[in-house]
Amino acid sequence: MENQVRGKRRTFVGVVTSDKMDKTRRVEIPRLVKHKRYGKYIRRRTVCHMHDESNESHVGDQVEIMETRRLSKSKCWRLIRVVTKAPTQAPAPADVAQPAV
Repeated sequence: MENQVRGKRRTFVGVVTSDKMDKTRRVEIPRLVKHKRYGKYIRRRTVCHMHDESNESHVGDQVEIMETRRLSKSKCWRLIRVVTKAPTQAPAPADVAQPAV
């Protein structure tokens, strides 16, 4: 029992598209699929819900996720690391004095 080897777990890199839930993120994994008849490549996506214990990822971040045991009805992935952070926008200046016309 002690020396059981775990199966290889799948890992993917995707982009966080929603961070509105606590400790849960929605991740989209893009892929290209070739059309059977016409041969044109079509853009498809896989949507996964992942577990983020410390809420460290945010919308637009590129993350690496790993398959894990079922954590809830929709979650069976967990965060490994944040690959790249999304660029943050500077807040707009609130009361900028504008010359009267």
